[in-house]
Amino acid sequence: MNTRRDLLKHTGGGFGYVAFAALAHSESGSPLAVKQPHFAARAKRVIFLCMRGAPSHVDTFDHKPKLTEADGKDGRAPGTKLHGSQWKFSPQGKSGLPVSELFPHLSKHADELCLINSMHTDLPAHPQAFLKLHTGNSQFVRPSLGAWTLYGLGTTNENLPGFVTITPPTLFGGAQNYGSAFLPAIYQGTRVGVDARPIVNARVRNIAPPVGDEAQRKEIDLVQALDREKLARDRFNPEVEGAIESFELAFKMQSEMPKVMDISKESKQTFDAYGIGEGRATDDFGRKCLLARRMAEAGVRFVEVTHSDWDHHFKISKDLPVACEAVDQPIAALLADLQSRGMLKDTLVVWSGEFGRTPHGQGADGRDHNNKGFTAWMAGGGVRGGLRHGSTDELGYEAVEDRMHIHDLHATILHLLGLDHERLTYRYAGRDFRLTDVKGVVAKKILA
Repeated sequence: MNTRRDLLKHTGGGFGYVAFAALAHSESGSPLAVKQPHFAARAKRVIFLCMRGAPSHVDTFDHKPKLTEADGKDGRAPGTKLHGSQWKFSPQGKSGLPVSELFPHLSKHADELCLINSMHTDLPAHPQAFLKLHTGNSQFVRPSLGAWTLYGLGTTNENLPGFVTITPPTLFGGAQNYGSAFLPAIYQGTRVGVDARPIVNARVRNIAPPVGDEAQRKEIDLVQALDREKLARDRFNPEVEGAIESFELAFKMQSEMPKVMDISKESKQTFDAYGIGEGRATDDFGRKCLLARRMAEAGVRFVEVTHSDWDHHFKISKDLPVACEAVDQPIAALLADLQSRGMLKDTLVVWSGEFGRTPHGQGADGRDHNNKGFTAWMAGGGVRGGLRHGSTDELGYEAVEDRMHIHDLHATILHLLGLDHERLTYRYAGRDFRLTDVKGVVAKKILA
């Protein structure tokens, strides 16, 4: 791929800024080569902590005293009653950021957190909202946020995947949530583990070589030659292109990926900090967070970590504390670990579910879906810590101040990475596509 024409064949005709940036790196032959951002970046990498199922914002990070006072009164929906939070909020850190008692460990990092209390999305249905959170579109197959990030910036370690997703769900869009869609297949996420299964035994499959290095190299070269002949005939074939790139990446990953995945040499102090230990409620998510730190430190550009137990229509008084306990200490340890290594300043940590939950109850002990108002938070990576950005109304039904849509969240994440969401485009099917479609406003108030 040494000419502009070859580049356009490879990219399906992309004329966006990054497509031309890739041309400058074509001598390396790698689409994962580091690319210059549009402007000075505040963050170099992203760790996205995804809470699948929609956490209740009014019980975690969106303090609503008026809702507590109105407990038992009629809600906005016919036949519903308002439910004040069962858990106390208190000001934390020098900033006095209000955090629920469900997060005793994370609350100690309040001065690093930027609470975005004014999130909203389009639909109150899990599959559509989850896809929207990850791809910016719930109707069509589109590249994921991680894929756009990798496409825009490349990766600093080409012996590892640039985008890794840890135990993503098989439901709610499945692989679309970490897919590359019409972007080159090399930008899709590499899955580690399976949703609802412990991460402890998870491995990247089919990575161990069945033969020696020299024989394997010859075997791969033969297969690659056949694939390139096929690609030359077809001119555009994402599946073949993906096979070519994945074979090369897998060959490079063989020595380095197992080392990154092996946490056995971490100290007992580190294990204790993350809550890792057999029988501990924090063991599984602690392992995931530690893996995320190791991957980020090794040069992975975008790491997503999923926890899937937040759909609390019933038994919220029992199940919400269980979910919070599972993630609270590991996330706090991740922030502290990044900070101690000097990485938090340029690592953007994002926490969010696909939407929130209603201030009124569902049944005797639950909350229903709420897409009109919920909370996400960010830390590190150039955001202002100890900040409460935007707000929902006094009961927590909908975002009313500094409203932040999913498109705005995506635009802001890309901005922190030094990417202009309006310029990060890819030409496909006769038009320039971008993550934020024709929308998205950067939330400049949260920038440090």
